[in-house]
Amino acid sequence: MYLFLAFLLVPIIEIALFIQVGGLIGLWPTLAIVVLTAVLGTWLVRTQGRMAMGQLQQAFSTLDDPTEPLAHGAMILFSGALLLTPGFFTDAVGFALLVPGVRVAVFRYLRSKVTVSSFQMGGDPRFQNMHSGFDPRHGAHHHSGPGDVIDGEFEEVGKPRDPNAPPSGWVEGPDRH
Repeated sequence: MYLFLAFLLVPIIEIALFIQVGGLIGLWPTLAIVVLTAVLGTWLVRTQGRMAMGQLQQAFSTLDDPTEPLAHGAMILFSGALLLTPGFFTDAVGFALLVPGVRVAVFRYLRSKVTVSSFQMGGDPRFQNMHSGFDPRHGAHHHSGPGDVIDGEFEEVGKPRDPNAPPSGWVEGPDRH
């Protein structure tokens, strides 16, 4: 029902605003404003999108919850669609969604309305009864059987490593256990 009302009311609001603004400032200035907001909106969406992508990458690299950066990215994408749609009302909503404080408020509101009843990593039903190998309560990996073995090959690339050098930081050295 809400979607139907949006598709019904938004065009009516846009037409009314075009008539009012066009009557007030004229046809060409009105069209110039529409084109200018589309160009400015595209630039703002690109810059905000880059920042949101950086926040998402940071959340992944620090193993933080990526929910909020993903939601911000989705809202920025939606604001881009609104800003490319000709109209004053859609431009106002699109520009509002580019303000980080507005996105935070929308995210908090939506988070209060959504309840996650279950969460499952992986989607292959053949492996649903197997232990995932990771116990989030202890933050440690536990091996539960032959299904946990991964066979692979590797080839060392680059200069030979000095055996007395400290570990690289990517893996734990033998003295860090």
